[in-house]
Amino acid sequence: MNRKYFGTDGIRGKANVFPMTVDMAMKVAMATALAFRDVSGDGECRRAVIGKDTRLSGYMLEQAMAAGFEAMGVDVIFVGPMPTPAVAVLTRSMRADIGVMISASHNHYEDNGIKLFGADGFKLSDELEQKIESYIDASDLTLPPPEDLGKASRLDDAQGRYIEYLKRSVPRQSNLSGLKVVVDCAHGAAYKIAPQVLWELEAEVITIGAQPNGRNINEGFGATNTKALQERVVAEGADVGIALDGDADRLIMVDEKGEVVNGDQLLALIGGYMQDKGWLKNKVVVATSMSNLGLERHLAAQGIELIRTPVGDRYVVEEMRSNDYNLGGEQSGHIILSDFGTTGDGMLAALQVLAILKDKGEKASTVLNLFKPLPQLLKNVRFSGETPLVREAVVEAIKRAEEQLANDGRLVVRPSGTESLIRVMAEGDDPKKVEDIVDGLCALIEQEASA
Repeated sequence: MNRKYFGTDGIRGKANVFPMTVDMAMKVAMATALAFRDVSGDGECRRAVIGKDTRLSGYMLEQAMAAGFEAMGVDVIFVGPMPTPAVAVLTRSMRADIGVMISASHNHYEDNGIKLFGADGFKLSDELEQKIESYIDASDLTLPPPEDLGKASRLDDAQGRYIEYLKRSVPRQSNLSGLKVVVDCAHGAAYKIAPQVLWELEAEVITIGAQPNGRNINEGFGATNTKALQERVVAEGADVGIALDGDADRLIMVDEKGEVVNGDQLLALIGGYMQDKGWLKNKVVVATSMSNLGLERHLAAQGIELIRTPVGDRYVVEEMRSNDYNLGGEQSGHIILSDFGTTGDGMLAALQVLAILKDKGEKASTVLNLFKPLPQLLKNVRFSGETPLVREAVVEAIKRAEEQLANDGRLVVRPSGTESLIRVMAEGDDPKKVEDIVDGLCALIEQEASA
C-alpha cells in the first residue's frame, strides 16, 4: 500500500522544508479532522491532544496544527513537552478523538515529524493514513461557520497524570529503593518526567541529558548516543543506566560495567520473567525481522515462540492486537507492554526492568545479558530512482545468499521506510560468511543502482 506523505512512523522531514512546513502542518490537521469524521460513528471529531518534544521547530508546528484543527471546529488541548507514549495515554484519558505528537524521535533537532493516534491511543491504520492524505491533496475543504470554530486550552497537570500512570505499572507494595540509577533523557521530551518518577519510586537518581535548549535534542546523549551514560554509570558506581531517545518511546540500558544492553536483551528478560509469573499470553513474544537470532533461540529454550514482523513498532503492535499477545518490541529499544500501554514506552519498560532487578537482587550485568547474540552485520546502500531490489540480478543474489545461511543464520534485505536506502543485514554462526554475504550483496546493489 503506497502512501505519499506517511512513512513507517508518521510524517517526517527537515523542519521548515516540505513536508515539515507550517502550511503542511495546518493541512495535516484539517485533513485529519475530516478523515476522523468520516470514520467516526456519529460523524463528529471534537477534541485533539497535541504534545511535542523539545526541538525548536515544535513550537511553530504545534501552533500550525492547532490552527488547522480549530479551523475545522476541533478543540485543542496542549500538553507541552511530553513523551510520545504519554500523548497516547492522555488522548485516552481526555476522551479525545485525536492525539498528535510532534517529534522526529531520535533524529537531531533539524528534523521534525508528526505522529498521530486515535481515540484508543493506538497509531493509525494504513487505510486511515491514506484517507488523510487524500484530504491533504484536496483542492478545497468545506469550513465551518464562525460560531463552530474550535478553541484551545492547556492541560496543566499533564506530566503528573503520566507519572501516576507509570507508577501504577509497578506493584503498589514495591519501590526502587536501594537502586542507584543514572537516567539519560537525551535533552528530550522526558527531561522532567523520567527523573521525577524514579525519585517518587525511591531510587537514587542521577540525571544527565536534561538541559534542553531547542537545538541539542539527541546530541551526544540518549539511546543512540550512549557513551556519556556508560561513562557516568561506571564513574558513579551506579547499578544501572537508562537511555531514552528524544521522544522517550525507546529504551536502551547500560549495566554496572558500562556495557550497553539493547532491546533484544530486554525482551529476553521481560519475556522470561513474564513467562515464569504466568503473565505472558500464549507464550509468545513479538519482534521484527531485525531482532537477533540469538534471542529467538534463547526464547525457544524456554518454550516461548518469537513471531517476527516487518520493521516498525506499528507492525509489532498490529500483530499483538490481532492475536492477543502482550509483549513485543524492537532491537532498537521500542518495548510494547500491552497490559499497560498501546505503543512503545521507554520509561514504562525501564520501570519493569528495574522492578525485575530489584526482585532478583543480582547485578545488572547478570540479569540483563541472557544470551550471546549471533554475529550480525548491517550495511546501507543509497540509491536514487527505482529501487534496485527489483533487478533480476539482485533478486537471484538474495536467493543464493538465503540458501547459504539457511541452516545457521538469517538474511534481511529491505528498503528503509524513511530514506532512499537499501538495508542489508545478515547474521549467523560464522562471522566470515556473514561479512562476505553482506559485502557481496551491497556491492551488487550499488552496481545495479548506478546502472
